[in-house]
Amino acid sequence: MSQFGIFDRTIGLLERVLDLRLQNQQVISSNIANVDTPGYAPARLEFETDLRQALEGRTPGPQATHPGHIPLSGGPGEGRVIRTPDRSGIGDGNGVDLDQEMISLAENQILYETATQMISKKLGLLKYIAQDGR
Repeated sequence: MSQFGIFDRTIGLLERVLDLRLQNQQVISSNIANVDTPGYAPARLEFETDLRQALEGRTPGPQATHPGHIPLSGGPGEGRVIRTPDRSGIGDGNGVDLDQEMISLAENQILYETATQMISKKLGLLKYIAQDGR
């Protein structure tokens, strides 16, 4: 027998998307802030693959095999920060491409706003139902 609640799985996934988009915003902002720092290796947050697997019902990462086990980290959609140092050998070793970071920032902002609109519509539907269609 399944448990029935007010919120479906979508609300939880959208909440996780917002958290990851916020974390991604912080990583991108850090890259932009360090555009003139010699030797700075830009970071990027990888989470799309894990999130996609969570949407498909597959749970990547370690899983507890018994309810009494200690909870494991690395659950679905946690993301990994990956640093890529500049290997060009030209300049001061700073690998930040400001144009690319600004594009990533704009894309992340659009996707964040999209997720907030989706949550707003879901909650608006619940409000409509709670008000008996008025």
